[in-house]
Amino acid sequence: MKKMNSLSILWLTLLLVIAPVSKSYSQAPTPGDLNAIEDDDLNIGGDIFSDFNESLDEAQVVEDERFYRYGRFFSFSLMFGLTTFDGNRGSAYENDPPTYGLGINWFTDFQTAFGLGFEYSKHHMFFGEATEGFNPNAVGFVDVNMLRVYFSYRYYIDTSNLGTAITYSNPYFTGRMEYWYVTNKFVDQSELGNDTGGGFGFGVGFGLEFPIKLKESYLGVEFLFHSVNFHDKFTQTYAPIEGGTTGFEDLTGNVYTTILSYVISW
Repeated sequence: MKKMNSLSILWLTLLLVIAPVSKSYSQAPTPGDLNAIEDDDLNIGGDIFSDFNESLDEAQVVEDERFYRYGRFFSFSLMFGLTTFDGNRGSAYENDPPTYGLGINWFTDFQTAFGLGFEYSKHHMFFGEATEGFNPNAVGFVDVNMLRVYFSYRYYIDTSNLGTAITYSNPYFTGRMEYWYVTNKFVDQSELGNDTGGGFGFGVGFGLEFPIKLKESYLGVEFLFHSVNFHDKFTQTYAPIEGGTTGFEDLTGNVYTTILSYVISW
């Protein structure tokens, strides 16, 4: 009898241990359940990519509203300044200021603007002695006219966290693609035709725009360095003859412009 009771207790113990284990095995997730669990895990908090895109869209809308309310869309510039040269061209030329021009810019946001325009400057040269291209008679006075057209890009620096004076100066960096038309007129040699030609160039620099009336009118100043492939860059026309002291082996040299502008914006 005691033996039977011991066996009964043993069986009951085994049943209590095996039942939960078998139940847990019977409730093991199927592959479909695993996919559902993974989907639930990924969907916690929503689609992270959709949330990110929504945040970007909302930020862009806010920025566009600020630009439409406070930004400038177009500006028109009336320009005056000075054009100078270095190298042999700088030594040969005497500058006849002012340089003047017109330009228009259109803004895509607070920091980016594109522009079109032209500038015109006058210079002259004088050779009192014969040169390689003018021998035995000296060429004399040469009137030089330079017209350039350009397409420009401006990047206005974000000065919102800087001082008031810097913020109101509207500093920017600029780059240009240019085409220069050059006309050399031989004033003292009327029988000679004009020497004309063109050359591609680029310009880089920076500028400031000081408001006269916010969003409406500004006073600007711009400093530019230009590298230009002039048609007469390597000419020997003005080279000194053997034994001569007047002339230049070529007309190489870079260009520098300082431009003041009155800007009307809307």
